[in-house]
Amino acid sequence: MRSRSRRMLAAFTAAGTALVLGASPAAARSPAPDRVAPLGAEFLWGVAASGFQSEGSAPDSNWTRYIAAGKTDDPLRDSVDFFHRYRSDIELARELGVKVYRIGIEWARVQPRPGEWDEDGLRFYDTVIAAITDAGMRPMLTLDHWVYPGWEAERGGWANPDIVTDWLANARTVVDRFAGANPLWVTFNEPAFYLVNEMRNGGLPVAAAPAMVDRIAQAHNAIYDYIHTKQNAAMVTSNVAYIPGGADDLISGSVLDRIANKLDYIGIDYYYGLSPDALGFDPADSWRNPLQPEGIYYALDHYSRKFPGRPLYIVENGMPTENGRPRPDGYRRGDNLRDNVYWLQRAKADGMNLLGYNYWSLTDNYEWGSYTPRFGLYTVDVLTDPTLTRKPTDAVPAYAAITRAGGVPADYRPTREPKNCSLVAPVDSCTDPVRLPG
Repeated sequence: MRSRSRRMLAAFTAAGTALVLGASPAAARSPAPDRVAPLGAEFLWGVAASGFQSEGSAPDSNWTRYIAAGKTDDPLRDSVDFFHRYRSDIELARELGVKVYRIGIEWARVQPRPGEWDEDGLRFYDTVIAAITDAGMRPMLTLDHWVYPGWEAERGGWANPDIVTDWLANARTVVDRFAGANPLWVTFNEPAFYLVNEMRNGGLPVAAAPAMVDRIAQAHNAIYDYIHTKQNAAMVTSNVAYIPGGADDLISGSVLDRIANKLDYIGIDYYYGLSPDALGFDPADSWRNPLQPEGIYYALDHYSRKFPGRPLYIVENGMPTENGRPRPDGYRRGDNLRDNVYWLQRAKADGMNLLGYNYWSLTDNYEWGSYTPRFGLYTVDVLTDPTLTRKPTDAVPAYAAITRAGGVPADYRPTREPKNCSLVAPVDSCTDPVRLPG
């Protein structure tokens, strides 16, 4: 999950809404069923995390430098110390009954200096991936979750014309090492917001933004081909953050259009909704941002029409709280999880090719500058609890029940009614909105 700028999202939403006001609606939806079917034995339930946000013991990188420069609210410390506690965290995921565990392979950890790969860093990921597979789960490996080595920052980061060469040298080393574990692959996490955060933190001049887009697309396309030479039937994506307000193609399209032919599945991150009675977004108090579980249906529908027949995977979905306290809107984590899963089942029933779902995240972690937003199934008080104890939320038994049953019960009814004419999907939610039965 990522920091978002209120003004940036407001501009995105206004522009996107203007673009779609004259659009033609999709074909009429099926009537709301009285009961929903489970998602089936092949469906991939998962959990997600990133390296920098959870590992601790962080090597020199662009992000350790942003923190040292005072660009964040909280120090990183050792985050939730996944670096030393990965076995127990993987066991927590196994107990949930999930089939996929997403992690990041930190470039800064495995290549601390130009041309040199650290065998200890690579062995760390050997043991983590082995623990995931030994627990009966499939790894999902992210090659770039917004972090690059300090030496690359000194070369200019994504403004450096040679970064693609550097990036690919590391990525090929990672693929060579781990393709045998048959992972799902994510090349770049949310490229559009990667770019935004680099500009916001001073890692990228605004004038270099188009070059970063081109370089990310070039790197993705090259490593996609390389992965397919090393792993039979590889599944590769670059996940995108679904932007409410009809602005998704406007924001994510700059990269997505360049890599569209080299995506084996469409990875989608869905968090927030947008409606006339809840227009504000604020990264400083994300726990107040509006949540609309039916929006996950609209996000899947959008991409199922953009990429007909292509498998869809919700790579991230979750809800923030403020230091684990109840949300102002009263929404509980377990209820939000069940409500989102209900809409996954509706999407599958309506013919969308839904492959899997990851909850963000297994534990609380460092939310790109702050420990206040909490997204974890297990909460961790990094700043006040030196033991870093994993404390289960009400979503832990909820998710375990969901993975056992393949979804919510057939007669489940979401705790939140869908909003008509919601800005989460400005045309469809007015002309042909999703509804609940009855």
